[in-house]
Amino acid sequence: MKPIPVYRLLVLACCWLAACSTISKFDQYSYTQSTSLKVDALNVMNQATEPYSQHQTEVAKVRLDLDKMYEYQKNRPKNEITEKMWGVLRDTSGHLFGGFVKRWQREGKLDQVFVQEARILVGESFDQISQLESGKIKSVQVTN
Repeated sequence: MKPIPVYRLLVLACCWLAACSTISKFDQYSYTQSTSLKVDALNVMNQATEPYSQHQTEVAKVRLDLDKMYEYQKNRPKNEITEKMWGVLRDTSGHLFGGFVKRWQREGKLDQVFVQEARILVGESFDQISQLESGKIKSVQVTN
């Protein structure tokens, strides 16, 4: 398995640092969905040692949910960094979930060691998204 290109990590890190005053506010739905999708994605990745054809429905469901989340993030104001992170995660030419699924489709089934290593990368990516969201400023509600 090829490592994630350093430039992608650097771009994300620079965006993260530059985002201090230009990032959207915390969104509970985003946080909840990112943690839920992590579980779903890692679950379906566990099945990759079996033929892809047996798990097409489950994979399609996770991909659809990822696409929905990407669209949701894309349309939030001041949310470009989070949008890019979701985009990298689902990119079929990359080394995260989208690329993993593409390889699984192409090869039919994958080696257990590869699956374990890929799950670590994908899990860490979801964690970064969740951590970014949880680190955003929470809206303060004033009540009388």
